Amino acid sequence: MGLVQEIDYGTPASTSEKQVTLTVDGFTVTVPEGTSIMRASMEAGIAIPKLCATDMVDAFGSCRLCLVEIDGRNGTPSSCTTPVAPGMVVHTQTGRLKDIRRGVMELYISDHPLDCLTCAANGDCELQTQAGVVGLRDVRYGYEGDNHVFKKNDGAENFKWMAKDESNPYFTYDPSKCIVCSRCVRACEEVQGTFALTIEGRGFESRVSPGMHQLFIDSECVSCGACVQACPTATLSEKSVIKIGQPEHSVVTTCAYCGVGCSFKAEMRGDELVRMVPYKDGKANRGHSCVKGRFAYGYSTHKERILNPMIREKVTDPWREVSWEEALTHTANEFRRIQYQYGRTSIGGITSSRCTNEETYLVQKLIRQGFRNNNVDTCARVCHSPTGYGLGQTFGTSAGTQDFDSIEKTDVVMIIGANPTDAHPVFASRMKKRLRKGAKLIVLDPRRTDIVRSAHIEAQHHLPLKPGTNVAVVTALAHVIVTEGLFDEAFIRERCDWDEFQDWASFVALPENSPEVVGQLASVDPEEIRGAARLFATGGNGAIYYGLGVTEHSQGSTTVIAIANLAMATGNIGRPGVGVNPLRGQNNVQGSCDMGSFPHELPGYRHVSGDAVRDIYESLWGVKLDDEPGLRIPNMLDAAVDGSFKGLYVQGEDILQSDPDTKHVAAGLAAMECVVVHDLFLNETANYAHVFLPGSTFLEKDGTFTNAERRINRVRKVMAPKNGLADWEVTQKLAQTMGLTWNYQHPSEIMDEIAKTTPSFASVSYDYLEKMGSVQWPCNEKAPEGTPIMHISGFVRGKGKFIRTEYVATDERTGPRFPLLLTTGRILSQYNVGAQTRRTDNIMWHSEDRLEIHPHDAENRGLRDGDWVRLTSRSGETTLRALITDKVSPGVVYTTFHHPDTQANVITTDFSDWATNCPEYKVTAVQVGASNGPSEWQIDYDEQARNSRRIATLEAAE
Repeated sequence: MGLVQEIDYGTPASTSEKQVTLTVDGFTVTVPEGTSIMRASMEAGIAIPKLCATDMVDAFGSCRLCLVEIDGRNGTPSSCTTPVAPGMVVHTQTGRLKDIRRGVMELYISDHPLDCLTCAANGDCELQTQAGVVGLRDVRYGYEGDNHVFKKNDGAENFKWMAKDESNPYFTYDPSKCIVCSRCVRACEEVQGTFALTIEGRGFESRVSPGMHQLFIDSECVSCGACVQACPTATLSEKSVIKIGQPEHSVVTTCAYCGVGCSFKAEMRGDELVRMVPYKDGKANRGHSCVKGRFAYGYSTHKERILNPMIREKVTDPWREVSWEEALTHTANEFRRIQYQYGRTSIGGITSSRCTNEETYLVQKLIRQGFRNNNVDTCARVCHSPTGYGLGQTFGTSAGTQDFDSIEKTDVVMIIGANPTDAHPVFASRMKKRLRKGAKLIVLDPRRTDIVRSAHIEAQHHLPLKPGTNVAVVTALAHVIVTEGLFDEAFIRERCDWDEFQDWASFVALPENSPEVVGQLASVDPEEIRGAARLFATGGNGAIYYGLGVTEHSQGSTTVIAIANLAMATGNIGRPGVGVNPLRGQNNVQGSCDMGSFPHELPGYRHVSGDAVRDIYESLWGVKLDDEPGLRIPNMLDAAVDGSFKGLYVQGEDILQSDPDTKHVAAGLAAMECVVVHDLFLNETANYAHVFLPGSTFLEKDGTFTNAERRINRVRKVMAPKNGLADWEVTQKLAQTMGLTWNYQHPSEIMDEIAKTTPSFASVSYDYLEKMGSVQWPCNEKAPEGTPIMHISGFVRGKGKFIRTEYVATDERTGPRFPLLLTTGRILSQYNVGAQTRRTDNIMWHSEDRLEIHPHDAENRGLRDGDWVRLTSRSGETTLRALITDKVSPGVVYTTFHHPDTQANVITTDFSDWATNCPEYKVTAVQVGASNGPSEWQIDYDEQARNSRRIATLEAAE
């Protein structure tokens, strides 16, 4: 099989359209103007020796190995920093160059350990390779005298030597092996944008330093791995490589964390994963990664992973391990019994946004064909369902408009209710790179997120709006654009309905939508609102990126519509650098929606009431489909409490931890007679399950994920499923046990069925994805290579639709009992409910959820940083430790929801979006006070959870 090899061209590609022709070692080469001689030579198949150069960062010219000779020029310029010129004649291998390179390499080796045979980088060390390339056979300088290699020098302490830094859980830093090429420093600056590394000292005293001579773990390093990937020696090495050895084969696959959809090379030794290396040809990540995708894969082999099916009669009983046949037969019999006893609509299912498109498609097919109802929903219900509704109403399609590359042509970035540096870090790095090049930044967020002010970046306008006032503030931006005549009339007349625009314009121009009125309501300076509106309307290409801080509100759909209105009014739709871009939270939440996971829509966002659409599936599946929408997740739980909904199949979701009003979710689950959880671990929902079906990780299956930019990426099987079956096989076996005649042999056959029945996927197949690498839907006869940019010549719905967006205050109000507003979010090192990342070394960065509170509010309550506090709302209470910070405004508190022992969602209410039932996570009236222990609910929950996780076979073994 072998390792997937990628060519390192030494310097980045030039984007110039003008071509230049030169000669390299007698060969004619034509490349874009601005290309370096090094890259031009490599494109001709001629590799010039190098150490400080790599095509992920700009040329530096420090190692002096890549010298060349150019006819008509004096000296030996470095090929990485010298651009090509028309008619240039270059020589890369002359006697003079060979002598210089050997001399330079001698100097490097004279201050480098010669432990190559026992070095972790043996076989993957560029210094070792280049020493061979330049023909180094001897080191004339010896190893005595000043050096960074030995702890002692002539029996005395060597103060130039530094001990290895092993503080980071995933990689080591060995200064004795550093050649000070600065590749790690430049990767941290140019690729990641954190600027955590520097070169301290000068000359022979130079060395790489994290922060101000700190340990890596104490520095600003975010463990993205860019420095490790850039390092040409063993100075920065993955601990997994040190432990296991060099990999011997690799498989390209897709990360299973956030919605960016990064491509990785899973590098293996036998069936053991050695490391995940970001794939440079990945069109979503372009060779970059974050701490989760790069390093946090250890959950796949964690001791708490369940590998055998289990059943039990009552949730108070211990689990009993059984065979796959018994578990599936028991499940099928229970579902049949419940439907016979309570009716056809008494059972349903929840698809997973962490599973593949193919697996999600099968779950909704099982429910519609096997259960004979539309009671199917997905986690998008509680995150981006308002995106589907809002963009569908205004543009005609339920997804973002751009590809990630579009950011490179953006002049003004507007971020609303999103924290990309924590939730979508790889895309955030690309965004920060564009901002460092001069793009302007507007942020609408109650918190001062990291991107508001970071290294070499500062937002031109930060609007720290009061939670719940999104609609009012976005409409106020539109007020300024309309009343000051900043809208794009030509675009609107050509692409939108002019009468609808005039109606909308008359609405936003009303005095109650002015920045002066809205500013007082939202606690935002009116001049900041006006400044932000003017900048967005006049600053060039304007792109809007938004997250759950937009959708998880009672007016989430209204805010999405307001955002679409803003983009249309300014003409920022239909070309690179602009658009409306929802930042999706989970790896395949876009795909789960595409595959028909909503109770009112079949795959491709086609309503179940459409006769023509149902005919497609009825003829293929051989059953009559229900033409009435089924139950949403909140409706399922309500019906369970009422006694009419009794069975649930949950694949890869943890609704007890992720959904709002935890007590109500628990009550709904407890009222059901058969809850089937299909997952990797005994998650919180499994506390109320009667059947547990072990799941497979993304490393153990074939399939596809669809990321936030509608990009369909291949997921490739790296190792055999440790539970014996991939998730699609489990669902198929359950369907077969229930009497369906499914007989898929491979996920590619499922994708063929998706393509056959879903117009936006019509040209998608595994063979086509192998050829193209990835494609963005729609991908069909009209767009055979996919659609990176949507709505170029017209909107999917025809004319873009302007819709009035009246601000209606949430019913969740502050008052004397609950004077503060709680909002929630994520943190970089953890993912969603934490089921995966809490079972990795990422836990050392975020071992608990903390409550961020402003110093003013903390002082009023007599709280100090780190104190245990009681967080109380109308729904419930919990305890956690305080983190005093001015990132939040006075009157606002903030926490994450990654840890089940905190269960932040016991605090959140059952208020939801008017159009989609998306919960209002982001606005909860609370009170904060000192606490001396866990809440009564936490004590009861912990006891119930521990009791529920008992496994009879394990107890007997002990």
